Order: sequence, then structure tokens, then C-alpha cells
Amino acid sequence: MRAVPTTRAAPPLPGSLFVSEYFSQSAQRLSFYSWYGNAKVFHFHVPEDTVLLRWLLQASRGKEPECTSMEVTVHFRYGAPPVINPLGTHFPANATVRPSYNISITLSSAVQNTTFVNITTPAAGDWFIAAHLPEAAGRIEVKGFSTPCTYMFQADMFVLRLTDMPVLEPGVAMPQTIVSPAKPLHVKVFVPKYTARMWFELRSCMTSERKACTVRVVLGSITLPQSFQRIITCTGNVNCSVSLDSLPWEKWLQIMVESLGIANASVSLEMLASFTDCRPGSTSSFLNFSSLNQSQAGSGPGSPTPSTGMALRNTSDQRSFCLQNQPVVREDLDVVSVRYRLLNGPSVAVYSISPTLLLLNLNSGMDSGGSLVVNLLLNKTSLSQANATVVACVSAASPVLSLNTTQNCSTAFFQGYPLSLSTSSAEAMLIVLYPQTDDWFLSLQLICPKGQSECNTAEAKVTVIAYLTPCFNDCGPYGQCSLLRRHGYLYAGCSCKAGWSGWSCTDDTKAQSVGAQNLATLLLTLSNLMFLPAIAVAVYRYYLVEASVYTYTMFFSTFYHACDQPGIAVMCIMDYDTLQYCDFLGSVVSIWVTILCMSRVKKILKYVLFVLGSLLIAMSLQLDRRGVWNMMGPCLFALIIMISAWVYHGVKRRHCYPSSWKRWVFYLLPGITLAFIAISVYAFMETNENYYYTHSIWHVLVAGSVAFLLPPRDKHKKPWAWSQKLTCRYQICQNDREELYAVT
Repeated sequence: MRAVPTTRAAPPLPGSLFVSEYFSQSAQRLSFYSWYGNAKVFHFHVPEDTVLLRWLLQASRGKEPECTSMEVTVHFRYGAPPVINPLGTHFPANATVRPSYNISITLSSAVQNTTFVNITTPAAGDWFIAAHLPEAAGRIEVKGFSTPCTYMFQADMFVLRLTDMPVLEPGVAMPQTIVSPAKPLHVKVFVPKYTARMWFELRSCMTSERKACTVRVVLGSITLPQSFQRIITCTGNVNCSVSLDSLPWEKWLQIMVESLGIANASVSLEMLASFTDCRPGSTSSFLNFSSLNQSQAGSGPGSPTPSTGMALRNTSDQRSFCLQNQPVVREDLDVVSVRYRLLNGPSVAVYSISPTLLLLNLNSGMDSGGSLVVNLLLNKTSLSQANATVVACVSAASPVLSLNTTQNCSTAFFQGYPLSLSTSSAEAMLIVLYPQTDDWFLSLQLICPKGQSECNTAEAKVTVIAYLTPCFNDCGPYGQCSLLRRHGYLYAGCSCKAGWSGWSCTDDTKAQSVGAQNLATLLLTLSNLMFLPAIAVAVYRYYLVEASVYTYTMFFSTFYHACDQPGIAVMCIMDYDTLQYCDFLGSVVSIWVTILCMSRVKKILKYVLFVLGSLLIAMSLQLDRRGVWNMMGPCLFALIIMISAWVYHGVKRRHCYPSSWKRWVFYLLPGITLAFIAISVYAFMETNENYYYTHSIWHVLVAGSVAFLLPPRDKHKKPWAWSQKLTCRYQICQNDREELYAVT
């Protein structure tokens, strides 16, 4: 696999019919990486008989001044989305991690960068690409305060497919000719089910000049991030052969032969493939569903299991089989959620002569976006040989059938995941993150340290629990499992909180302690009590509507932040979305009524503006809750009303308004200063790390500014003064003339 700086398609080869196909998906906007949801996933399907795959990768950035040089990381994987770790965090224990194949695309002075990636003889099936920007800075940006740079990424796929690829029939020698070294020969052979071994032989190799030939034979297709192609080089007239164990069942195997000789010489040769089949044994008949009904009723590790049949108890019968099939039922529970039930109960019998095989079907095309969990538990009392070990292997596409001899958990084109059980370690777990779309196999076999003769009559009972889940352990107490979607494909990822990180939120390197979580909750909630002075001032000055709004804001801000905490110190009195909406609504309406109260317009007009503005603010927050203009718009409109009222009163009275310098020095200027500091902290200083104290400072500053900015009560009105009525039905009139900012 290599990146090439050319856009020309590979030319068709003479004598064969090639078809080129083009697949494209819409561009996606890239994000800075903090969790898997920030990676943009592209899903393609490579057809059968593809001999060349070319990716066209286009990365671009905007022309805004905020746009700087940036590096885009692109990951590739066959069969499932790439398992990536850009932040270098820890994976959960017992999880299998194989680094993804990735390349970097740099956007510097150029606005757009185009890169090509070629793959020869790619595996047919699902291919995935994931692209993302570097690690996120962690700064909380207010929507609308700044315009972030736009980085876009698009992946297109070109394939060159051979429509008449020759088929190599088992046991039949097939003569072929390689025209030139630049035109390799492609053939394919179908691998039947229960194939244990394939023997491939290349013979009668001769050049057109009757000289000894040199050819290279490549068996298998390329898969990423790891490729297990078998490559042999044949030189001279000697027959060249290779033996492959545990090939993928019921699939086509591609074979490519290319000449290493001189340019103009053709090569003639013969190819022969033969298979050794494997006779399977079964512990029960699929026609008996009584045990299935029992398993659905619920059975635990201690429940009695049905008899495994006389076949397994008879050693001579076991020797006639190369494997023992255990029937498994796949039960779909939900999206990317599957449970596997053993037809004969949760326990299986394991022997030394032949492996016990379980099929875990993950071939639906929608199973690769979760985590496959396999848990094995050895029943120690069932193990007759104390020193014996149960060796297990989980593999894709083909099972491992030779655990008793090689104890190597690898197939012809896949490296499996080994597990072992013994009396000293009776439990083993395996977590396969994003398992590739295929049939998965669990092979179990009993191994004795002094030789297999010692284990001929030995038996072990192993409880098998296997299931597919969107997120392992549901991301734990410090994470949230999110179902992500790319067109029709669904996959899951964990979004961590409280400083926890990792694939399943199990990395506590930067995690907040319980004390820090409690401190954050107390700061964010108790800082809202700073509204109490503002409420007291409003009540004292007879601004009861304003005091009600401040009380509403204090209440919902307190309980919203109590529910919004990422750790364990959480209390939600109602739905989170409702609390958030009420908090945002109360904050904006508080600013709205405070500025209108400062304008000192007539009461009837003020209350009309109160109601009308609150309704419009509620509507705008429903449309875009985090938009900056939802706060700035009402503020600016209220400021225009206030300034207009002040100018009107100043012109009418022919002096500056408010006229008292004490009002400016001791009330207005401190209040305005606190408000500007609060806005600066809210818009430019908040990050994910310092949020709990910077946002608490925002609460304190805003509540303090309200207490300073509220105008004084009317000069001729005492607080809580009621109209005095005389017994002679005459009423003492009270002067209700508006006195603006009179200092008492």
C-alpha cells in the first residue's frame, strides 16, 4: 500500500475484461478530537474480484483569517470502523487493541490537499475510513462570539474489477500464461466449509525462451490494519508448493502470480489446489428445541445442563471427528446488541482429541459498530486432570483446529485472540472492540502438560457467555454511551466526563477525585445564592416582578447545575433538558427586566415589554439555545430603550441624566464593571478544566451587578406603603410622579 501523486487510472490488461467503478460520499466537516464521536467515518463496500483499490482523499480549509496550518489524520480499516487512540489513553482491561493504519494530510499554505492511496488485491467487503483533527484545546466557545475555521474532508473510492477472473477447481491442474511482468495473473479458488487445509502447487514453470522462470505467488487479499498474505517465490523448474491451515470458509481466495523475469518474456505454468476436509461432530440435533426453551427461561452457571450425548463420551467416536460443533442461537436484542445462547445450556464439554467449536455470527453488516465480549468460566470440579489447561482461541472467518499441537491462535489470514483456563485461573475475558463483519469462531481444547495421551479420557466443563454490546459496561459511571450514525450505518462510542478518558471511560489518569466533584457541585450551585442580595434589594425597592424573575433564575440555575455535574455528585429534580431550558430562559429574562427597570419608563409600558420580551426570548431559545444572539439581542434592544429614555429625560430636564454623581460612582459604574467582567469570563476564559470555578465567578458577578444596577425606589413612595383611606370616604392622594434615580 502506498500513496502516489498521480490521478491516472490503471490501464486495463490485454486479454482480460476489467471494469472500473467509482463510489463517492458527501464531504464532512472535521472536528478537533476529544472522543470517537469527533471522528468522521466513511463506509464503503468493495466488490468481489477487485484487483486495485484507489482512495481519493481531499482535505480543505476555509479562507478565513482564523484558519491556520492543520494536520488531518486519516485511519483505514477493513471490516469495521478503525480503533483509534489519538489521545494516548488506556483501553479497558482484557480489550484487544491493534493499531490502525493511518496517514497524515497537512494543510499549510494550500487551501486544499489531494492525496491518493492505492491497495492492490484488496479484500472484498466493508472498508472504513475515519478522519479527524488534532486534540481539542478544551476551550468552551460561545456560539456566535467567534467564527471557527472550517475544515472539510471527502473520500472517494475507485475500484478496478476483473469480470472474468479464472476459477481454479480443486484437484484439477490449470495451465496459465503470464504475458509480461507488468501484467500479473489473477485466479481464484472457492474454499468449502469445514476445510482443514489447502495444498497449493505451482509446477511446469517455463519462459517463452525455454528457460527457468522466476515468479512470485501471492495468496490472499490485503486487509488493514494488518495483512496476512502468504507470499512465496518460485525459481527454476522445481515444483513450488505451500500448505495453508485454517482458511476462511465459504469464501473466494484470490491468488496472484507475477513474473520476476525479463520484460518481454512470457511465462507458462500450471497451478493445482487440493483441500483436506474436516469431519465435524455435533453434540446434539438442531431439531430438538427443548433445550432452547429452557435457556430462554433462564439458566445460570449452576443450572443442570442437558446431556452432551454418547458420541462425546466415547473416545473412539471422538477420534473420527476433527471438531465438535456446539449449536449456538443468535438473539438480537436491540441495535448493535446481540446475545448468544448455547442450545445445550451455558456449559460446554471440552476434550483433548478434537476442539469444541462455537460459531458467533457477526455477519449481518450492522454488528461491527459495538464490542464483542467473550467470558469463559471453568468448572474446577469437572476437570479430572488437575494440571490440564483449557486453551481457547477467538478468530474471525475461520476457526483454529490445531490447538492441541501448535497451541498457536492464528489462522491462514488472521491472528486470533488466545485465552487459557486452569485451576489456578478459572476465568478469562476477551473484549473485541469493533469486531470485523464476519463469522467469528470460539475454539476450545484441553491440553495436558505431559502429553495428549494423558488427556484422552479427560473432560472439562466451561461456561461460555458471549454477547455483542454497543459500549462495554455501558461506559461505566463516568461515561455516556452514544449511538452514532453515518448514513445507514450505526456504531457506538463513549463520551467521558469528570476527567475520565479512554475507550470505555476507564482511564483515571486525569480523573477528578470525589472531593473535587463535590467541590465543583457546591461552587456551581451555592454561587447562585448571590442572587439573594439582588432579590432583597428588589423587594425593598418594591420591584416585585423583578424579584420574582431573579428567584426563578436562582432556583433553576441551582438545580440545573446540580443535575449537570459529570461525576457522582448529581441531583436531578426533573428532566435535564427542562432544567437547562429554564436556566437559560431565566438568565436572559433577568438581564432583560433589569435593563428595562433601569430605563424607568412608564409602568404600563414596562410591564408590556416584560411580557412581550419574555415570550420572544422563550421562542428564540427554543430555536437555538446556545446562540449568542439569544442573549445579546435582548440586551442590545433593552439598552437602546434605556439610552433613549435617559436621553429623553436629560433633554427634558436640561441636564445629565442620572444627575447624581453619587449614583454613577457608587452604583452604576461598579455594576457596569461587574457586568463587563462577567461577560469576559463567560465568553473568553471558560474551559473544560476550569469551568466549575469560572462559571461560579460568572454567577457571582452577574448577581452582584444586578444588585448595583437596580434603580432606587420612588422618592415619594415608601416601601410597602398602602393608600390611606379616611372614614369620611375622602382619600389622601399620593404623588405617583416618576422620579428617576433620585438619591435618598
